[in-house]
Amino acid sequence: MVGVTIAFLAVVGALAAGLLFVVSKKFYVEEDARIEQVNEILPGANCGGCGFPGCSGFARACVEAESMDRLFCTVGGNDVMLKVAEMLGRAAVQTDPKVAVVRCNGNCEDRPRVNQYDGASTCAIASSTYGGETGCTFGCFGLGDCTLACGFDAIHMNPATGLPEVDEEKCTACGACVKACPKMIIELRNKGPKGRRIFVSCVNKDKGAVARKACNNACIGCSKCEKECKFDAITIENNLAYIDHNKCRLCRKCVEVCPTGAIHEINFPPRKVKEEVIATVEA
Repeated sequence: MVGVTIAFLAVVGALAAGLLFVVSKKFYVEEDARIEQVNEILPGANCGGCGFPGCSGFARACVEAESMDRLFCTVGGNDVMLKVAEMLGRAAVQTDPKVAVVRCNGNCEDRPRVNQYDGASTCAIASSTYGGETGCTFGCFGLGDCTLACGFDAIHMNPATGLPEVDEEKCTACGACVKACPKMIIELRNKGPKGRRIFVSCVNKDKGAVARKACNNACIGCSKCEKECKFDAITIENNLAYIDHNKCRLCRKCVEVCPTGAIHEINFPPRKVKEEVIATVEA
């Protein structure tokens, strides 16, 4: 009886295998060889910064798309996209390099703690239970979800300030840290010529007096920067200033008039000391 059962199962297995073989041959779709060729050009980071599930998915999208207008590999950048376009016989779209910036300047000294969190050490969980350890409910939790999300070791927590810091040499603008931050304080911005950029390092939407009480470095929505800008690059909405990096001309005048130091200038040379100040010192 056992032998019959074994023989029956063997026959069923053989028939099933044969059926699967016939079906696989009948419905087989030959993959475009260019997909693998594009995949070999890509950096292989599989970070998802392109919006597709891995480099293979992005390679398929490049081959199947009619144009490459909305396709970009953040890790490989313009050089890689140029190679992909040349291989496919299409025109590459150049994109300004981007980098992640942290829009919170509420360090431990200027944003004093008003309570102590005693729970799971993740920003995601903490944000679902309360507003944070300080009076600013908009600022960074400081628990490092962004550092864990980064696959390029480009963002770390500064123990002195309690805030994340981005290593722009390692940052690929994949956006993983942006997605990981429940407070939405991390933003991808144009890296700028020579790496120079200006942005408002604050996301507090409270009215000026309330925001300043919670953090000495908060934007208070005073509009001084907006009035100073001659390029319409700055807008005030919900008591908060925002600088459009596509309009900003990097003149730095807004930085000078900000009363709280909420506007940051990155990678600029030291400001020149005015001649009259030098003359006063010499006198």
